[in-house]
Amino acid sequence: MASLTTLNWKDIVDVSRPSLWIAVSAIAFNPIAWNIIARNEYKNKTITRIFGGNPRYGCYFLAIMIFSFGMLRDSLATRAMYEQPQVALLPEPYATYVPVALIGVGQLFTITSTWALGITGTFLGDYFGILMDHRVEGFPFNVLRDPMYMGSTISFFGGALWLERPVGLLGALYVYLVYMIALRYEGPFTDMIYSKREASKKEL
Repeated sequence: MASLTTLNWKDIVDVSRPSLWIAVSAIAFNPIAWNIIARNEYKNKTITRIFGGNPRYGCYFLAIMIFSFGMLRDSLATRAMYEQPQVALLPEPYATYVPVALIGVGQLFTITSTWALGITGTFLGDYFGILMDHRVEGFPFNVLRDPMYMGSTISFFGGALWLERPVGLLGALYVYLVYMIALRYEGPFTDMIYSKREASKKEL
């Protein structure tokens, strides 16, 4: 296994591996696709119509799709890392403790945010017209504004350190960038949905 002090960038990232570019594409595909599908649902109710006008069934279907493609993305990213150069990134025992801690924290943020929001709150239910009664302000939302996205990013960092793949650290930064770009579109649109509901309440 190589050491960071004796490497150049070609020893860290093997750009000739197709699996690397498949993983890069999969990471970008998920938030882009779901935002496009969700906006179409808000405007045209395409999925809702498929499920006989039941928005909750439509949201559950989208939740299954998002979760499944998320698992596929993680699998592709892990496979890509295994095909990349392995480098000792941290000395023992930190090489074990740090990635385990990061993965644990990342999963904690992801799981608790899903629990707090529920299925429809997590998986774009507001685009189906399934709105929450009030803003969730408890843990983990009192720690991070976007704990699910941050939790996923932290888990990616932990996975890269666990597998000792420097390309995984670059991949985690890429994940973070993709999420931040998605939030610039997703956040204001969601705020608009709830603002319209409040405006409608005032008119009653």
